[in-house]
Amino acid sequence: MHWKPLGWGLLAGTLALGACDSGTALGPSNQLEVANNPDNFSIQATSLDNVSQTLTYTWEMSGTIANVNQSGTLSGGAGTLTITDDAGTEVYTNSLGQTGTFQTSAGAPGSWTIRITLNGMSGVLNVRVQKP
Repeated sequence: MHWKPLGWGLLAGTLALGACDSGTALGPSNQLEVANNPDNFSIQATSLDNVSQTLTYTWEMSGTIANVNQSGTLSGGAGTLTITDDAGTEVYTNSLGQTGTFQTSAGAPGSWTIRITLNGMSGVLNVRVQKP
């Protein structure tokens, strides 16, 4: 897969930042890369050090089930990946500390929401969500 970094101006249009009491936000040193394509979403960020932030993306999904690959590392804090389908039903939630390939529950095709919640997380963020 070819990673294409997005400029911060473009990223602001698809990224919702949550305010938190502690921790830092993602910055240029984290090399955030997002690929948000129909039926294929991926995100990675490196060198996270006590990052507290919520990232929310709308992702177009033509299927009803997605494969989720979590291959980052969690060396401190916590992180959660939550996915909801077009009807707003939660089809997946898991700690970013869990690595491997998982599958969502069946959901309604259309605009799915991918929410990544980082709470003082240190490590590497690496997630891919794809239509099988």
